[in-house]
Amino acid sequence: MNNAADNIPVQTEGEKTDIIQFADCANVPDAHHLFLLAKDRLKDISQWHVLSGPHSAKFAITDAAGNEVYKMAEKGDLFYINLPAPGPMAGDGKEWVRIEAIQELEDADAESEYITMTVRPVANPRHPDKATAHFFSHNSTSTFIVERYQNHVSAAVHGRNETPNNKDTGLYDTVRNTIIALAAREGLSVPQWKSLVTGILQNNS
Repeated sequence: MNNAADNIPVQTEGEKTDIIQFADCANVPDAHHLFLLAKDRLKDISQWHVLSGPHSAKFAITDAAGNEVYKMAEKGDLFYINLPAPGPMAGDGKEWVRIEAIQELEDADAESEYITMTVRPVANPRHPDKATAHFFSHNSTSTFIVERYQNHVSAAVHGRNETPNNKDTGLYDTVRNTIIALAAREGLSVPQWKSLVTGILQNNS
């Protein structure tokens, strides 16, 4: 795949969201430097709440047992999202996702370069036999992209197949997940992702 957008899953059901931020640099070397910085920030999930600023959700990579670890993101990693709102019982108060794909194309001399990371809701690793622990269903995905095209750098979040996680869940989680998923559909998740992509592109290094 030669284009970052090729790594976004196909939209087949539910809702979709696209949030993108751009930064223009004076020249290609400056843009390449910002791309490398932004790529590292994208993979440093445990610091996303710092980049996003006050009132952000907390994010943390964990091991297979659900214990927090500090590392740069890799395919197969689990991470949780602790929203500033009541969490799902299935997730012990947290939303859980797994990184199912990371694609990277890095070339300072090319016209473009990118990294894409796609995550999907999964069960709480402490209760792997239970329901998906997220307000969106397992069919939903979020794809994070940092891309340089010539002297322009962008950071984006693309949600696909966003449907409420309200099947095979307990009554509390069914109601809670439906309400939060509908709120996300109405744009209430936009400030979080907008703050994150803006923070990823901060050109302060």
